[in-house]
Amino acid sequence: MTAIAEPPPLPDQSALWPSGPTDLSSVSESPQALQQQKIMVVDDTPINLKVIRAYLAREGYQQIETVEDSREALAAIVRDDPDLLLLDLMMPHVSGLDILGTLRAIPEFRHLPVIVITAAEQREMKTKALKLGATDYLSKPVDAEDLLLRVRNTLELKSYQDSLEEKVLERTMELAKSREDVVYCLARAAEYRDNETGNHVIRVGRYVALVAEGLGFDPATSHMMELASTLHDVGKIGIPDAILRKPGALTEEERELMKRHAVFGAEICTPDQQLMSYENTQESFAAHIVAGAMMLGGSTSPLLQMASRIALTHHERWDGKGYPRGLKGEEIPVEGRITAVADVFDALSSKRPYKPAFPLEKSFAIIESDAGKHFDPQVAEVFLKRKQDVIAVYNAYRDP
Repeated sequence: MTAIAEPPPLPDQSALWPSGPTDLSSVSESPQALQQQKIMVVDDTPINLKVIRAYLAREGYQQIETVEDSREALAAIVRDDPDLLLLDLMMPHVSGLDILGTLRAIPEFRHLPVIVITAAEQREMKTKALKLGATDYLSKPVDAEDLLLRVRNTLELKSYQDSLEEKVLERTMELAKSREDVVYCLARAAEYRDNETGNHVIRVGRYVALVAEGLGFDPATSHMMELASTLHDVGKIGIPDAILRKPGALTEEERELMKRHAVFGAEICTPDQQLMSYENTQESFAAHIVAGAMMLGGSTSPLLQMASRIALTHHERWDGKGYPRGLKGEEIPVEGRITAVADVFDALSSKRPYKPAFPLEKSFAIIESDAGKHFDPQVAEVFLKRKQDVIAVYNAYRDP
């Protein structure tokens, strides 16, 4: 609440901004860009607001907002989203410490730079403010040079951090896109070995996403299910061509080996000792296959953990008559149950070497009739409710 003296003429700017450690312009925004950033000043004394505004305005800062009533401060901060907050501590109604503590509890403002302004003798409050996350502090009466240096350096640092965060986010998105590209390549490789087009895995993935959304999964989980489900048949890589491309009917022994693609797919997506728990199997794959899976993240990757579960369980049945484990009902992971519906529908509605494509209505009818037997009835219900969306995906990614 201590008043700040009227601003004297500012000293020469070269004295204010020496080319020393505080000069960050080489790694961040220009002074002109900094002057466009929003600064909010909260102080219950009108003369203090007037003086600080004058200091900042004379330095070239153009977006300055002042708040005199501390009860209005939080609403103003949330509304205007400033780049820097100058906050008095000793105010009636709501103290600066209360405002700072509340801000740091809001994720969006956890890292908002806050320079607290306090009387020099209030050391205890100054310490509390720093513990609550104040960026810096100024003592009253405020010195113009001190104020402007701290404001500039704080805005420079924020600008640099914002730029770094943008680059990290951009790089993260690039890595995510690269991983998706690798997953689709691996999924298509398995399909091409089976004389199928890559559109099969895309359609299955989109169908899975539609159902996941309909069941109430959040967008991130639905997208992960979509991507993971494209690897549902990646285990076909481990099936010999003589069986995979055999034009006639398979023998009983060949059918049993073909069923093993579910276990093979789980192993490819989980290249470590955990995979032995799936069926106590001792089959091994070529080193380059395991290495490729490891490059995708191995068993530590949530995406590949989900892909492994889908590969293993998408041929299980709700009634327990599926393979490879004969799981029943909710023993089957939900992503496996969803992929089962999507995969069977796509197999029915697409041409195969052993059958023509069924009409869409017939394919939908089969899904409906097998609900509660082959398929989770809730999953089948959601799939059928999204019939128009399913048809849109089918038309968008129709095989040549």
